[in-house]
Amino acid sequence: MFSFTRNPAARAKRTGSQLALAIALATGATLGITALEAPAFAAKKDKKSKEAEKPKADYSKGFVAAYSPINDLFQVEPKDNAAITAGIPTVLAAIETPDDRFAAGNLIYSFGRSTSDQSLQRKGIDMMIESGKVPAESVDDYYFLAGQLAYQDKDWEAARTRLLAAIDAGYDSNGPQAIIAETYFSQDKFAEGLEYLAAEVNKRVAAGQPVDQQWLRRGIAVSYKNDFGETAGAFARMNAKMFPDRDSWGDAIAIERNFNNFDAQETLDALRLAQRTGSLRTERDYVDYIEVADARRLPGEVTSAVAEGLAAGLLNTKDLFIAESSSTAKARLSADQAELPALERDARKPSSTAVTATAAGDAFLSYGKAAQAEEMYTIALGKPGADMPRLMTRLGIAQVDQGKIEEAKASFAKVTGNRAPIAKLWTVYAEQKAAAAPVETAAAM
Repeated sequence: MFSFTRNPAARAKRTGSQLALAIALATGATLGITALEAPAFAAKKDKKSKEAEKPKADYSKGFVAAYSPINDLFQVEPKDNAAITAGIPTVLAAIETPDDRFAAGNLIYSFGRSTSDQSLQRKGIDMMIESGKVPAESVDDYYFLAGQLAYQDKDWEAARTRLLAAIDAGYDSNGPQAIIAETYFSQDKFAEGLEYLAAEVNKRVAAGQPVDQQWLRRGIAVSYKNDFGETAGAFARMNAKMFPDRDSWGDAIAIERNFNNFDAQETLDALRLAQRTGSLRTERDYVDYIEVADARRLPGEVTSAVAEGLAAGLLNTKDLFIAESSSTAKARLSADQAELPALERDARKPSSTAVTATAAGDAFLSYGKAAQAEEMYTIALGKPGADMPRLMTRLGIAQVDQGKIEEAKASFAKVTGNRAPIAKLWTVYAEQKAAAAPVETAAAM
């Protein structure tokens, strides 16, 4: 599903002509990190029952002598921070047992919190983890907090190690996977970070679990900015699939157009999808659609696109290109419609060519006559010299328009080459259309 090969040349060929995306790609915003206030020092079970189960702590005499006065200072208000700070080295020097280390770490962490000293907090939490004395039911919380503190210190490797340990220990709150991905991105290890993020997304999909949209949007932003075109497309497709709206679809289509050198006919089929998903968002979207549809070839489709763009307030009849396209389309419309029966007859002749049958299919598709278009494309597919990727794409479109979802998906699956990304997007649309279709009840049947 995801590819991690950079393709900077694809976008470089269209410098200055990039399609705008709704997602913020220039801010460098990272995935949010939810602060964990403190590790769970308090018992998660009933205090009395836990005390009964807890083995007796093994504190060394020298440690108790060094620790007790400093701990006493910490308990009083106002605290004598200078005296506590001065006494900490003595406490550390006296550590002999794991319980000593845990108690010292707890004191240092707590003192760090009271003084807002993050380095002390980090040192204390690490000491407690390394002591091996963290309560089993709290290990994941401690690792997560240690990972957060390391992340805030920009110690990316340590943050990643601690956060992975938190996940292994069962931590499942606050999205540690997102922070792990950010540790890679912060080191400019974009391929590794994207691969990790994609794997975590796929795990959730496979398990039927919800996916945070911010994960997908971050995947889109990082892969797009760093020229991982296929990866950007994959994240964008999933975003459109899971969170379908005008912008998720518009971004998914724009990303494929930005990273792929589509010709006019390929662009037409991408923009037909944008029209069906309501994601023609800008004047340029409509102008491109009208241009590739071509008023001389598909006057009905151009007329519809102009009308839709004007209604959306994105086109202006004073624009010379729009005015001329509209005029040409309207002048051709009646004659073009009148030619449809003859075009169909020619396509059905045994002697017809792939070009003739394809032209008939294109004409019917442009007028919303999907059933006739499907027949014409099927005929064209049986002729020598048929443009298979183009025909399979449009056959699939005609089938989707009829609600023949499984047939459409089978057609799109056969699309190869430059059109493959377009077919993948159409497949997502087909699945959404199937999911939105009303279920026929027994009474209706």
